[in-house]
Amino acid sequence: MGFHLGDDTDQGMSEINLIPLIDIMLVLMIIFLVTATIVNPAVKLNLPKADAAVVPDQPEVVTLSIDAAGVIHWNQDVVSLDEVAKRMNAAAQSPTKPSLHLRTDREAKYDTLAQVLARANQAGLTDLAFVSEATH
Repeated sequence: MGFHLGDDTDQGMSEINLIPLIDIMLVLMIIFLVTATIVNPAVKLNLPKADAAVVPDQPEVVTLSIDAAGVIHWNQDVVSLDEVAKRMNAAAQSPTKPSLHLRTDREAKYDTLAQVLARANQAGLTDLAFVSEATH
Protein backbone atom coordinates (compact mmCIF):
# COMPACT_ATOMS: atom_id res chain seq x y z
CA MET A 1 0.00 0.00 0.00
CA GLY A 2 1.51 3.11 -1.11
CA PHE A 3 0.64 6.73 -0.51
CA HIS A 4 0.36 8.78 -3.72
CA LEU A 5 0.43 12.57 -4.09
CA GLY A 6 -0.03 14.14 -7.51
CA ASP A 7 1.26 12.57 -10.65
CA ASP A 8 4.39 10.49 -11.01
CA THR A 9 6.51 13.14 -12.66
CA ASP A 10 8.86 15.04 -10.41
CA GLN A 11 8.20 18.50 -11.77
CA GLY A 12 8.30 20.66 -8.69
CA MET A 13 6.41 23.91 -8.33
CA SER A 14 6.00 25.68 -11.69
CA GLU A 15 4.10 28.78 -10.50
CA ILE A 16 5.27 31.73 -8.42
CA ASN A 17 2.88 32.94 -5.73
CA LEU A 18 2.53 36.71 -6.36
CA ILE A 19 0.28 37.59 -3.43
CA PRO A 20 3.11 38.20 -0.90
CA LEU A 21 4.92 40.32 -3.49
CA ILE A 22 1.81 42.44 -4.08
CA ASP A 23 1.33 42.89 -0.33
CA ILE A 24 4.90 44.10 0.09
CA MET A 25 4.57 46.50 -2.85
CA LEU A 26 1.36 47.99 -1.42
CA VAL A 27 3.00 48.53 1.97
CA LEU A 28 6.02 50.16 0.31
CA MET A 29 3.76 52.40 -1.75
CA ILE A 30 1.86 53.55 1.35
CA ILE A 31 5.13 54.26 3.17
CA PHE A 32 6.40 56.21 0.16
CA LEU A 33 3.22 58.30 -0.09
CA VAL A 34 3.21 59.13 3.63
CA THR A 35 6.88 60.07 3.74
CA ALA A 36 6.69 62.05 0.50
CA THR A 37 3.99 64.34 1.93
CA ILE A 38 5.90 64.83 5.20
CA VAL A 39 9.34 65.33 3.69
CA ASN A 40 8.21 67.83 1.05
CA PRO A 41 8.43 71.19 2.84
CA ALA A 42 6.20 74.11 2.00
CA VAL A 43 7.64 76.88 -0.13
CA LYS A 44 9.19 79.57 2.07
CA LEU A 45 7.97 83.02 1.07
CA ASN A 46 8.54 86.42 2.56
CA LEU A 47 5.10 87.95 2.04
CA PRO A 48 4.47 91.69 2.22
CA LYS A 49 2.47 93.18 5.10
CA ALA A 50 -0.83 94.98 4.48
CA ASP A 51 -2.86 97.18 6.79
CA ALA A 52 -6.15 96.88 4.89
CA ALA A 53 -8.87 94.76 6.42
CA VAL A 54 -10.28 91.92 4.39
CA VAL A 55 -13.89 92.59 3.48
CA PRO A 56 -15.82 89.39 2.91
CA ASP A 57 -17.91 89.38 -0.22
CA GLN A 58 -21.33 88.68 1.28
CA PRO A 59 -24.11 88.39 -1.27
CA GLU A 60 -27.30 90.32 -0.73
CA VAL A 61 -30.09 88.26 0.78
CA VAL A 62 -33.55 88.61 -0.74
CA THR A 63 -36.41 87.07 1.21
CA LEU A 64 -39.30 85.88 -0.95
CA SER A 65 -42.37 85.02 1.11
CA ILE A 66 -45.53 83.39 -0.19
CA ASP A 67 -48.49 83.44 2.18
CA ALA A 68 -51.49 81.11 2.28
CA ALA A 69 -53.46 83.34 -0.10
CA GLY A 70 -50.68 83.19 -2.71
CA VAL A 71 -49.51 86.77 -2.17
CA ILE A 72 -45.78 87.16 -2.90
CA HIS A 73 -43.58 89.45 -0.82
CA TRP A 74 -40.15 90.62 -2.04
CA ASN A 75 -38.52 91.35 1.32
CA GLN A 76 -41.45 93.37 2.77
CA ASP A 77 -42.99 94.64 -0.52
CA VAL A 78 -46.06 92.96 -2.02
CA VAL A 79 -45.29 92.13 -5.66
CA SER A 80 -46.87 90.26 -8.56
CA LEU A 81 -45.25 87.39 -10.46
CA ASP A 82 -44.31 89.77 -13.29
CA GLU A 83 -42.69 92.14 -10.80
CA VAL A 84 -40.81 89.20 -9.26
CA ALA A 85 -39.45 88.31 -12.70
CA LYS A 86 -38.37 91.93 -13.32
CA ARG A 87 -36.65 92.20 -9.95
CA MET A 88 -34.94 88.83 -10.38
CA ASN A 89 -33.64 89.80 -13.83
CA ALA A 90 -32.33 93.10 -12.41
CA ALA A 91 -30.73 91.31 -9.45
CA ALA A 92 -29.08 88.76 -11.76
CA GLN A 93 -27.33 91.61 -13.60
CA SER A 94 -25.51 92.80 -10.46
CA PRO A 95 -21.88 91.70 -9.97
CA THR A 96 -22.76 89.65 -6.89
CA LYS A 97 -25.97 87.75 -7.43
CA PRO A 98 -28.24 87.77 -4.38
CA SER A 99 -29.13 84.73 -2.34
CA LEU A 100 -32.85 83.97 -2.40
CA HIS A 101 -34.43 82.82 0.86
CA LEU A 102 -37.83 81.29 0.12
CA ARG A 103 -40.42 81.29 2.89
CA THR A 104 -43.66 79.59 1.95
CA ASP A 105 -46.76 79.14 4.06
CA ARG A 106 -47.73 75.54 4.67
CA GLU A 107 -51.15 76.19 3.11
CA ALA A 108 -49.82 78.00 0.01
CA LYS A 109 -50.36 76.49 -3.41
CA TYR A 110 -47.40 74.66 -4.87
CA ASP A 111 -48.16 76.28 -8.24
CA THR A 112 -47.15 79.73 -6.94
CA LEU A 113 -43.88 78.39 -5.55
CA ALA A 114 -43.18 76.55 -8.82
CA GLN A 115 -43.73 79.74 -10.81
CA VAL A 116 -41.37 81.70 -8.53
CA LEU A 117 -38.72 78.96 -8.87
CA ALA A 118 -39.13 78.95 -12.66
CA ARG A 119 -38.61 82.71 -12.80
CA ALA A 120 -35.50 82.40 -10.61
CA ASN A 121 -34.15 79.76 -12.97
CA GLN A 122 -34.87 81.93 -16.01
CA ALA A 123 -33.08 84.87 -14.40
CA GLY A 124 -30.06 82.70 -13.56
CA LEU A 125 -30.36 82.96 -9.78
CA THR A 126 -29.19 79.62 -8.44
CA ASP A 127 -28.38 80.39 -4.80
CA LEU A 128 -31.66 79.34 -3.19
CA ALA A 129 -32.48 78.49 0.41
CA PHE A 130 -35.76 77.25 1.81
CA VAL A 131 -36.54 78.75 5.22
CA SER A 132 -38.46 76.69 7.77
CA GLU A 133 -39.12 76.77 11.47
CA ALA A 134 -37.08 74.62 13.79
CA THR A 135 -38.95 71.94 15.69
CA HIS A 136 -38.03 71.23 19.26
